[in-house]
Amino acid sequence: MTLLDPARLFKCLGDETRLMLTLLICREEELCVCEMTHALEESQPKVSRHLAQLRNCGLLDDRREGQWVYYRLSDAVPDWVGEVLLAADKGQDERLSRLQVRLASMGNRPERRLAMC
Repeated sequence: MTLLDPARLFKCLGDETRLMLTLLICREEELCVCEMTHALEESQPKVSRHLAQLRNCGLLDDRREGQWVYYRLSDAVPDWVGEVLLAADKGQDERLSRLQVRLASMGNRPERRLAMC
């Protein structure tokens, strides 16, 4: 089964934590694990486990920069998946906005290089 299979996509996003991680990453373009644990108020092992599942589904790519690992939506995600994520984002707008406010209040956020990709 590939990412092009809608059943696999929906199974991967069927968990609330994975859905919120994916949507938050889409909004922010790129986040590290510490930012996601802060925004969602979840443990690092739980967030990391869900991120690994999202990476295995083909939704996310990661990159290492020093001690930080950053996650972003995969460039290989087909357009129809982007449309699904946009619709889900609209349905979760209020909650995602609160998570972004929480994220913005995070102290000691890691600095990113300007030329990421």
